[in-house]
Amino acid sequence: MSVSEFSLKPARAPRERDGRALQKGQQTKAAIVDAALGLATQIGLEGLSIGALAEVAQMSKSGVFAHFGSREELQISVVREYHARFEDEVFYPAMAEPRGLPRLRALFRNWMARTSVELDSGCIYISGAVEFDDRPGPVRDALASSVSTWHAAMKRAITVAKEEKHLHADVDEEQVLFEIHGLILALHYEARFLRTPGCIVRANTGFDNILRRLGADIPDPPARARSSKSPKD
Repeated sequence: MSVSEFSLKPARAPRERDGRALQKGQQTKAAIVDAALGLATQIGLEGLSIGALAEVAQMSKSGVFAHFGSREELQISVVREYHARFEDEVFYPAMAEPRGLPRLRALFRNWMARTSVELDSGCIYISGAVEFDDRPGPVRDALASSVSTWHAAMKRAITVAKEEKHLHADVDEEQVLFEIHGLILALHYEARFLRTPGCIVRANTGFDNILRRLGADIPDPPARARSSKSPKD
């Protein structure tokens, strides 16, 4: 065995051990963030604490703290994870659709599908906005940045639909985005708080009404029943 070969052996084993430790640490942190996200959908970001999460994740407080360092960093990690999952479920699948109206409709359809599930669990974007709307800081910044990124994607889809001549040339993208977002906010309020029947149908009808008004070729809906047993129907 040469000197050079011998000298490599002590260096290689620690790197491999370090790599395994890093991978295990990343997996543990991902599991903690997953548990934190589930907890935050129930009690809100403000309700998250190192102690509460340690109990849910069945870890020590020091073990959770070692991965985040502060409650604020934990909250920001949850916001980032929520945004990543939102993109995976809502944005990226819609990109497979043709440019213009089909893609815009897919974005809203996917958004509605996720919203329908969150009527039971809660939406981090909406609950977070209530908790941090008047509280400057990194958590609010992370929330606002995530929502703004999503709004920019929706606005771009509206612009492309106009460019493809699927919508009128004088369409105001900001106004359309405002109205579409308003449908989602109204759905959460009506379904989760007021328990109003038929909210999902009304939100979808509202979206079609917006598109029809803007020049999209949307057939008139058939007559619908005005009542439903569930606010989510």
